[in-house]
Amino acid sequence: MEENKQEQAVEQSKQEIQKDARGLWKKVRKFLIELLDFRDDTDQEATIEAIKNDIPFKGATAWILICSIFVASIGLNANSTAVVIGAMLISPLMGPILGVGLSIAINDIDTLRKSLINLATMIVLSLLTAFLFFFLFPLREETSELLGRVRPDIRDVLIAFFGGLALIIARTKKGTIASVIFGVAIATALMPPLCTAGYGLAVGNFDYFLGAMYLFTINTIFIALATILILKLLGFTMIRYVNSAKRKRIARLVSFIAFMVMIPAVFTFVGVYKESIVNANYERFLKTKVMDNPNLWLQRNKINIKDKKISLFFNGDISDATESFLRNELKTFPRIGAYELEVNENKAKSVDRVVDAYDRAIADLDKKDNVIEGLHKEIEGLKETISALNQRIEQDALNRNKNSIPFSKISTEAKIRFNDIKEMSVSKVLSSTDFIKIDTVTQVSVKWNEKLPDSTLVKKEKEFKGWIQKELKINALELTRK
Repeated sequence: MEENKQEQAVEQSKQEIQKDARGLWKKVRKFLIELLDFRDDTDQEATIEAIKNDIPFKGATAWILICSIFVASIGLNANSTAVVIGAMLISPLMGPILGVGLSIAINDIDTLRKSLINLATMIVLSLLTAFLFFFLFPLREETSELLGRVRPDIRDVLIAFFGGLALIIARTKKGTIASVIFGVAIATALMPPLCTAGYGLAVGNFDYFLGAMYLFTINTIFIALATILILKLLGFTMIRYVNSAKRKRIARLVSFIAFMVMIPAVFTFVGVYKESIVNANYERFLKTKVMDNPNLWLQRNKINIKDKKISLFFNGDISDATESFLRNELKTFPRIGAYELEVNENKAKSVDRVVDAYDRAIADLDKKDNVIEGLHKEIEGLKETISALNQRIEQDALNRNKNSIPFSKISTEAKIRFNDIKEMSVSKVLSSTDFIKIDTVTQVSVKWNEKLPDSTLVKKEKEFKGWIQKELKINALELTRK
């Protein structure tokens, strides 16, 4: 009996746990639906009207596009990210792309025709404007902002798709979220690729032109694809035509266009994804097997995905063993294991020779430093010797003649006290006023800084005369200017 009761209690506990789990799942499911479902917040009529209003391209819209192309081109030329972002914010390119997605989603052939015409017009005008700017502007350096738009990778595909999703979701919301639209305009970056394509045409580099147009095509296709998917998910009302034959014909045409949009989107995603994996493995190979090897000095490198070839250029000699090691290691990396590895060496710039030359240069510099230091010491010793000799000469003169002037001491102190003195001389002269009695007068001649004004000069001469009379302990002193 007790065992039966225990089994019943356990069974009842299991049923209660299962019931609680089902209740919890229902609550979580309800919460997620309320959190993520945006169908109830959609305004179909306002969305369609807003997108159609942004499709036309004439008048002010054309001039806005031209100005934004100029701004973006200047930003790319000056390598200024802030300027490029500003150009993206004022660009009207997004309107026709959303129009293409909308028309395919709701089976509107007239809107599709209008959107494609306006999009093509915008592209041609943008390319022409960018071409003229870079062709006529004297500064056409290849900046990092320009080069960043010539090789799209998988991240550009994902940015375009998820940016397009965010844009169309914001467009369908009641009360459009302007900040989302601005953010998508910056993230998807439709303007810079067109400007870079114009740059490629201006400088005659068709690789740049094709790469930039490829990036623009990726952005356009995936923004339109995201628009189609969201509008289909929201169940936007399809346009119905009275003529059944026309309705079927338009439905087939729109379905064909949608299919044609999907095909390049899929192939583009797969192709760019594969190329991104190849580049990632190539960078990892360079870092782990080449860059981190202290015995290798890589000068430059290049990968050709089309020809499946990797070229490495080294400074110095590359032994056969090292070359075999690199080839064997390359085979261990996925996607690039079958690539042909071309190793180029520059024997004229051997690492050992460069190191030896560097060591010799350092040794020569140390030797020169020692020589210079020795010369400085000799100069200081000579200065001390000269100073001692001057003091001895003056002392002997003083011992022989008590009226002698200690000129070395006086001149040194004078320069310290009066920094504006450039030259100074002291002499004893004989003077007579009655031509009977002869006096000995001390005469001091001073050359002052020429930039001193007269008012300052008079004051300094008065101070100098009083000081030197005190030092020489004399009353009769003549002070003159040189």
